[in-house]
Amino acid sequence: MTSLRSVTVDLGGLSSSTGILDYLVRDDAHCWIRHGAGLVAFGEAARFTSSGPDRFSDAAEWWRRTARAAEVDNPLSAPGTGLVAFGSFAFSKTSAYESRLIVPRIVVGADESGAWLTLISDDGGAELTADAARAELAGWLEEVSPEHGPDGADTLHPGQVSEEAYMAAVAAGVERIAGGGLTKLVLARDLVADLSSPIATAQVLRELAARYHDCWTYSVDGLIGSTPEMLIKVEDNVARARVLAGTLDRANTHKIEGESDAAYAERVLAGSEKQQHEHEIAIDSLTRKLQPYTSAMTSHSEPFVLELPNVWHLASDVSADLALDGGRTPSSLELAEAVHPTAAVCGSPTEAAGDLIRELEQMDRGPYAGPVGWTDGAGNGEWGIALRGAVVETPTRVRLYAGCGIVEASTPEAELAETWAKFRPMIESLGLRR
Repeated sequence: MTSLRSVTVDLGGLSSSTGILDYLVRDDAHCWIRHGAGLVAFGEAARFTSSGPDRFSDAAEWWRRTARAAEVDNPLSAPGTGLVAFGSFAFSKTSAYESRLIVPRIVVGADESGAWLTLISDDGGAELTADAARAELAGWLEEVSPEHGPDGADTLHPGQVSEEAYMAAVAAGVERIAGGGLTKLVLARDLVADLSSPIATAQVLRELAARYHDCWTYSVDGLIGSTPEMLIKVEDNVARARVLAGTLDRANTHKIEGESDAAYAERVLAGSEKQQHEHEIAIDSLTRKLQPYTSAMTSHSEPFVLELPNVWHLASDVSADLALDGGRTPSSLELAEAVHPTAAVCGSPTEAAGDLIRELEQMDRGPYAGPVGWTDGAGNGEWGIALRGAVVETPTRVRLYAGCGIVEASTPEAELAETWAKFRPMIESLGLRR
């Protein structure tokens, strides 16, 4: 295995009001962005792929060996600095999708304390200095990818799962839940966008990041989107997660006269026994899986209403102090394996729900609803759930995914409508019409 070398340079602060988005100008960039902070990266110094039930442990072991062997010059020693890998993992252990970790050549990062630049090389003789890092970045930024305007020739059509097939799957799922054996099931469907010219990925990501600033906008090797759900974040031995379950479409409201949006969402969403039940299942799933790795854990006693441009969600934030195991705390990648999949994207109990998903959905989710994010050499990282996103299959074909939590009180028509609300961020960012 070729050893990697890296150098990290302190950039001070970013002067622009749009922050790290200024660097998101190429369609081949990897990114992880929220509130103008995060990471944007270019190129590839190393790659690891795996599939099957051992995809997480194989990747974690490769990353441990890679980080241990690397020569790292990092005076900042903050999360996201030094050696970094971006990753995307298949939702299912049976998926044909290759889960991956990608170590980029150049990374620009920013948080509330400042900005930095990291150059990574697999060339033992390469010059690794601050000047070399700046020159490498300038070279990547010379070529700006073109934008894609609305085009009447762009089309949106059903993917592997039609509307009729989806509603039939929901009806079958409700029947199985009513019969016992599981309490929740998450079912998804897909759409295909065929474009008249190559997708302007950077433009799509900038629009998502600007409109959905409370979400985490991601791009890893053709998987793009803006997720509202944090599977696990590890920073300085503290783990955090944001769990969502319970959704209300903002485009189809039935407010009482004089009722504000916030009051409507609180009444209809937070006041719904069905939505509260679905959320309780999801939060219990996450905390139960996380508990063995922690010494203390806190979460909201009641979920709060998260307002996004397209929907409202019931949300809960969880924070946990990580426990030592063999003299070290678990890494973000190890915890991502431990808590995936949560009931928010699979169901409960997990094994029964996963088996039923494979039976009823009749499609390979690939990376949809799997962990997406980044990790550094110290074990810090952020892994979101790949929701509100799409896979770029060819330069002119993009596959979108959306799913809904099914409980005994669910109806096929309502769940189908909810998928359309969840498709909306990607459809609008692609400049398409339903």
